[in-house]
Amino acid sequence: MTFDIAIVGGGIVGAATLYKLQQKNPTLTIVLLEKEKELAHHQTGHNSGVIHSGLYYKPGSLKAKNCFDGRHELVAFAKEHGIKYDICGKVIVATDERELPNLDRIFENGIQNQIEGIKKITAAEVKEIEPFVECIAGIYVPVTGIIDFRGATAKMVELALQLNKKSEVRLDTEFLRVEKMNDFSIIHTNKGTVQAKYIVYCAGLQADRLAKKDGVKLKEQVVPFRGDYYELTEGAKHKVKNLIYPVPDPNFPFLGVHFTRMVDGNVECGPNAVFSFKREGYNRTDFSFRDTWEALTYGGTWKLFLSNIKYGIDEYRRAFSKRLFLKSLQRMIPSLTMEDIEPARAGVRAQLLSQNGDTRDDFRIEHHGNSIHVLNAPSPAATASLAIGNYIAEVVHEKLDI
Repeated sequence: MTFDIAIVGGGIVGAATLYKLQQKNPTLTIVLLEKEKELAHHQTGHNSGVIHSGLYYKPGSLKAKNCFDGRHELVAFAKEHGIKYDICGKVIVATDERELPNLDRIFENGIQNQIEGIKKITAAEVKEIEPFVECIAGIYVPVTGIIDFRGATAKMVELALQLNKKSEVRLDTEFLRVEKMNDFSIIHTNKGTVQAKYIVYCAGLQADRLAKKDGVKLKEQVVPFRGDYYELTEGAKHKVKNLIYPVPDPNFPFLGVHFTRMVDGNVECGPNAVFSFKREGYNRTDFSFRDTWEALTYGGTWKLFLSNIKYGIDEYRRAFSKRLFLKSLQRMIPSLTMEDIEPARAGVRAQLLSQNGDTRDDFRIEHHGNSIHVLNAPSPAATASLAIGNYIAEVVHEKLDI
């Protein structure tokens, strides 16, 4: 059979797209192709499990709008379908007077993004929420939460398949290339071919490569950054009640290490941000010649490196030193000791890096012929996934005339 739509990529954005397309038109036959043996194997399954508020993003941007809308929809979805979640709130804390202007800037940004209930709080008020934190000021964000993103992904796919018994999910099926015919495309995979009238690419860490295979003239490139986590030991978990974030440095493109209570009760510390020598490499020594060569021969990578030399060196030192990682955590919770933390997992961010080395691009979704490409969907894409799915469903119906 020829499917109406093929979705390439089985992370939460691909799953939400399947769910929303099938909801909008239950008669559509859709196939979702995932190269791994399970859904949500890469970014979705390796992120921090946070339902983001939308506090940090530029007002009016796709990130801000979709995070706000997606957060509300995701919470309602979790409540309706029994997905583990908790709107526990978070604090952002300043530990140095030099951070106070940035704390004010973040607060004003949150006001513009209409984040419900945010308020500036004193050091004493922070202690009422997180007793082990030492700081001079903070922001309380009550609408931030935690969730089981793997569970949400599986439920979205399950519900979509119930809407049309002819739709399918094919795991362990890797996209190799696409062949365009007059009225449909032939997708060549490691398990034969799939025919579809339209294709939606939600390929995450491979987004740029698949776009180029589809003929998209893309100047930017995905450059991977690994984030390593530690976990608090059983005897130290009581030191973190919910979520604790530092004030991010606006000159550095990542948020900094933070504390996250997960839905399983564990408390993660991290992530850092270091260049990864493999796009899907979750260990410090993982290496891919192709991934490394492509990243290090791309001018944008070097512009990012050169504009963040000090940060980059510090992040690498911290990646290989438990003592230095602990030191960064002790800025917020000084009572932590070496015995309180133990190495945990890692994740890799799919970050579309511009030619000038800027990582702060907005969500980017482009229409190309009979296909749609999600080219850039880093954090908060998981939080925003249902809103992104809505957006893609609208584009499909408008541009592809379904």
